[in-house]
Amino acid sequence: MEDPKITQKAPYKMDMEPGEYAWCACGRSNNQPFCDGSHKGTGITPAVHVVSEKTTVAWCGCKQSAKKPICDGTHRNL
Repeated sequence: MEDPKITQKAPYKMDMEPGEYAWCACGRSNNQPFCDGSHKGTGITPAVHVVSEKTTVAWCGCKQSAKKPICDGTHRNL
């Protein structure tokens, strides 16, 4: 399995509508922070996250969060 690629050392803060979202865990997607299938062959799979009501989400951008796909501040120590 390959290591995830850090896309940015900050979260992607986004206003989200209710629904299911596939968060890019590998860091290779051109549609950050969401999966576009670029993980194929890496051994890394996206994390599906359900948003139940309209809210602001801080999606992890460094791909190192212990609370994937949500930012937990780990990027501050990279």
